[in-house]
Amino acid sequence: MPRHPRSFRGGKSAPALMAGAERELPSREQLRVFIRDQPGKVGKREIFRAFNLDVSQKPALRDLLKTLGREGSLVPAGSRRFRNPDRLPESMVVQVTGTDPDGDAVARPVYAAGERPDGPPALILMAPEARGRPALAPGERVLARLKLIPSSRPGGPERYEGRTLKRLTDVPGRVVAVYRPDPVKGRPGRLIPTDRRAKGEWVVPVGEEAGALVGEIVLAAPLPDNGSGLKPARIVERLGPIGDARSISLICIHSADIPTEFAPGALAEAEVAGPTPLADRIDLRDVKLITIDGEDARDFDDAVFAEPDGSGFRLIVAIADVAHYVRPGSALDRDARTRGNSCYFPDRVVPMLPEALSNGWCSLKPDEDRGCLFVEMRIDADGRKIGHKFGRGLMRSVARLTYEQVQQAHDAGGTAGLAPGSLDTLYAAFRALLGARIARGTLDLDLPERRVILDDQGRVAAVTPCPRLDSHRLIEEFMVLANVAAAEELERLHQPCMYRVHAPPSDDKLEALRGFLHGLGISLPPGNQIHPRDLDRVLRGVVGTEQAPLINEVVLRSQSQAAYSPDNIGHFGLALPAYGHFTSPIRRYADLLVHRALIRGLRLGQDGLTADEASAFADTGEHITGTERRAALAERDAVDRYLAVFMADKIGVVFAARISGVTRFGLFVTVAGNGASGIVPTSSLPDDFWMHDEATKTLSGRRTRLVFRLAQEVEVRLSEATPITGGLVFHILQGVEPSPSANPSTKHRLAPGQRSRLK
Repeated sequence: MPRHPRSFRGGKSAPALMAGAERELPSREQLRVFIRDQPGKVGKREIFRAFNLDVSQKPALRDLLKTLGREGSLVPAGSRRFRNPDRLPESMVVQVTGTDPDGDAVARPVYAAGERPDGPPALILMAPEARGRPALAPGERVLARLKLIPSSRPGGPERYEGRTLKRLTDVPGRVVAVYRPDPVKGRPGRLIPTDRRAKGEWVVPVGEEAGALVGEIVLAAPLPDNGSGLKPARIVERLGPIGDARSISLICIHSADIPTEFAPGALAEAEVAGPTPLADRIDLRDVKLITIDGEDARDFDDAVFAEPDGSGFRLIVAIADVAHYVRPGSALDRDARTRGNSCYFPDRVVPMLPEALSNGWCSLKPDEDRGCLFVEMRIDADGRKIGHKFGRGLMRSVARLTYEQVQQAHDAGGTAGLAPGSLDTLYAAFRALLGARIARGTLDLDLPERRVILDDQGRVAAVTPCPRLDSHRLIEEFMVLANVAAAEELERLHQPCMYRVHAPPSDDKLEALRGFLHGLGISLPPGNQIHPRDLDRVLRGVVGTEQAPLINEVVLRSQSQAAYSPDNIGHFGLALPAYGHFTSPIRRYADLLVHRALIRGLRLGQDGLTADEASAFADTGEHITGTERRAALAERDAVDRYLAVFMADKIGVVFAARISGVTRFGLFVTVAGNGASGIVPTSSLPDDFWMHDEATKTLSGRRTRLVFRLAQEVEVRLSEATPITGGLVFHILQGVEPSPSANPSTKHRLAPGQRSRLK
């Protein structure tokens, strides 16, 4: 008796084959659609049953499957099974690349050679680890079970949720720790990890101490484990005493596995570098280009010039010609790609390029000839770009100015040593560009940054907020315009571009934000299509109100993270359809790739982008996105640790603070003024049953009726500071009866911190 045709999963039915009808193989399109619509793996058995085939058709089906495999329409998924190439398997190895605004780990698939599908890499939001397990850190690999989360709107992006099945990097390749020798001579010492997530100590066998002294920060390598007791490790490098604040950066650098040593070949290539000849370059040495950077900057990779042009302006942005020195495939190039970017710490810089280039031949020092790639742009009176032209030139900066010098001179009506009118023209052009940005409608979150100031002995002298001056914004607007021109030029030339992309808020984040704002009587436009100006309108509407800090914080947390990709999805935050990084090739590998693409497309030399580089753009974009996030985490970790050192002698002091995070296990608070952050454990709150509400960002007590919410101003007492890990623990004072023995002299209020303002 003939079998009845079986239906596709998801409600689509296989070809209806009537009894006695000739059984035909499915077409390539039918088979591709069938496999695409299955939620998991598909084998030949499922195909035979769905299309009512018989055993005589096995060879033809096998050939058809091979053809689809060669086309990329399906990929192998185990023994004689296949899956949709646009869907990830039910379980696979993933690598953590960073965290989302809520602190949850974000991962990307790890593909074997030749396995990578087309299109942007899938985003995987990892579920929190089980209680007692350390959180996933960037760079870790795990075997994860994946669940597809469809988009809530037709055609929207699909995401995946991952749950750890097995950690593949539980034992790190290196351990950064503090060494504690055993008081009894001849017995093994101990290592106390500097990573606050690490739960256990390590043991250092006798003879493996490398001369380390008590309290020294060391780098250790795990030794073979006999399976019982503490894990053994051998000290391989001594980083410095724990009391020396300059050792803090080394902890963060080594914990994040940031490369610090250049290959001998890269150093040799940098040392033989020399002046850039004029040759076929355009001579810009008579153009009054200037650099404007921070006071402590040592690498100057951008210079600017502006002059009136009818009712608008003619602008030139000149960028150091790093591509002239760092050739594709060279030792310098390999090291630069591995690092991805420079990393900046309070006491040092880990540069992407050796100092002979980053602070030497690639730095646009005043009164010295330097090679450059430049873009000449014309804007109208409203700041709209009406034309641009790229070239390769030789320039000579006429001045190296700081942001503070420029701002002070402008405010006082001075010239900062420039030709009369030069500074006024720069600011006039800036105001035009700023007007265009406002008209475009960007999301302009300007969160205060902290600057750690060290004294000559490496001790923390002060932690201050970084000022936000119009001179900073002037350079930012010039650089944004140059980056837009670079992306547009590469599209015009049909050249690959390493775009800087920023996706709109995910459907889930947007829905949560809409619900949160609705509870405050604030509405967003309906639907899932939202423009940055809609969010900016919300932020401007609450300026100066008590709700402003809370709403700024929630809007920030709703945003996606920016990334590098050859697939352009636009830049949501800047409200730009195409955007690429062009202006900082000394410190960002992405910019160097954009330079090379321009050189190839405009035929400006033989050192342009190669075919091999272009074909690897997807992998490179994922890699440098990861290195950028690694650097950001390490830099933030360094500031947190310096602050822990700074706060270590302030136990018992009361501070004004703001709640910066609300979780089921406690609150995170940030001290006003210096920005020190720490945790308020739930166990330290008044005795009550505490309920966590993610939608309203609150922690509320059932009996006391106390409610703690995100961005709420509170008073906290510092109860614990651990410089080794950078951890701070506070006790919140709301709802707590003051102790009769409390010393009023210990109360110390810091000035309120800068409120987040719009850029």
